[in-house]
Amino acid sequence: MISKVMFSACAGLAALVAMALPFSQSARAETAAPAIHIDVPVKMKEAKIVFNMDHLAFAGDMPVGMKYMTLASERLPKVGTTVKIVGVFHGAAGYMLLNDQKYDAVRGVKTGNPYKGLIKNLIDHGVEIEECFVTMTAHHWTNSDLLPMVKVNSGAVARIVQLVQEGYVQIQP
Repeated sequence: MISKVMFSACAGLAALVAMALPFSQSARAETAAPAIHIDVPVKMKEAKIVFNMDHLAFAGDMPVGMKYMTLASERLPKVGTTVKIVGVFHGAAGYMLLNDQKYDAVRGVKTGNPYKGLIKNLIDHGVEIEECFVTMTAHHWTNSDLLPMVKVNSGAVARIVQLVQEGYVQIQP
C-alpha cells in the first residue's frame, strides 16, 4: 500500500510540474529556444486532489505540501483544468492550522502562526483546509484555537479514504 501511495504522490507531483513547464518556458521563448521538448503533454479537464498533511516536510522554511497546493490551485486553472483540492491536516502537522495565540502557546514562541498567510491564500483560491478532530482531541484544542475558515473533519484517515473513494488522488508530500 505504501508503494501505491508513494507512486500516487510522485505521479501527482510530476503532473503538477508538467503543468507548470509551459508557463516557465513561455517566458523564455522570446529570448531563446526552450531547452526541453515535451513529448507527453499533460492535459486534464478536472483534477481532484487530497493532500495528506500528516507529517513535517519542508523545503527550507516552506511546507512542501502547502507549496504544491498553491501551485495546483493557481496554475492548473490557467490551463483550463477544473481543480478541487482538500488539504487534510493531522498528526505532526496539525499545529500549522492554529491561530496566533494558540500557535505561540503550543510552539513556545511569540511570532504568531507563520503559515496563516499561506493558509489564507489557499482558502482564497478555493482550497478546502481541514483539521482532524482526533488530532485536536489529543492536543486539547477547540475550534476557537484554529485559523478562520478552517473546517474540522471527524477523522483524517477516514476523510482521506472517503475522498479517494470519491475520485480524489492522494498526494502525501
